[in-house]
Amino acid sequence: MEITDAIERAKKNDQMAFNYLLDTYWNDVYGFQLKRTENENDAEDITIQTFSKAFDKIHTYNPDYEFKTWLIAISKNIHIDLLRKQKSRISNTTDASNEDNFYDVIDESPSPEDKLITEQNLAKLLRDIKKLKPHYQKVINLRYFHELSYNEISTQLGESINNVKVKLLRAKKLLAEIITKK
Repeated sequence: MEITDAIERAKKNDQMAFNYLLDTYWNDVYGFQLKRTENENDAEDITIQTFSKAFDKIHTYNPDYEFKTWLIAISKNIHIDLLRKQKSRISNTTDASNEDNFYDVIDESPSPEDKLITEQNLAKLLRDIKKLKPHYQKVINLRYFHELSYNEISTQLGESINNVKVKLLRAKKLLAEIITKK
């Protein structure tokens, strides 16, 4: 399959084309993020987010540019957004008494009310997950509740890593649809 053919088929929601593009460009995007983050888990998560966003917005892809370049740009922007979120958690304040700058770490420990809300939200999320097909439930459970790596999930399910990644991507998309329908 040619890249341009795969892109056109992906624009028509062809799952095989998505798989082909994921297989073809996974290592490029993952390698790019691994160099930036120097953390395998972060690189994997950003790479998954990259393909998810790219596949959601594939109709906006301009064929005048390389597909790989487009993916790398998306990946870079996702990483920058994550860094901004991390930096916003630390507030920079000035101590008037000695005029020295210091970092005041915001207390993010949950209050009793926050804990109750989290438990209620988790219960809703679990109900929504149960609406998915069993194979999607399993991959979400292994990744997010058991916190297994893609390799560990691949071994446990007896499937290729790329199948696990695509299955997880699809499961998250379906779960988001279920949640937004409420």
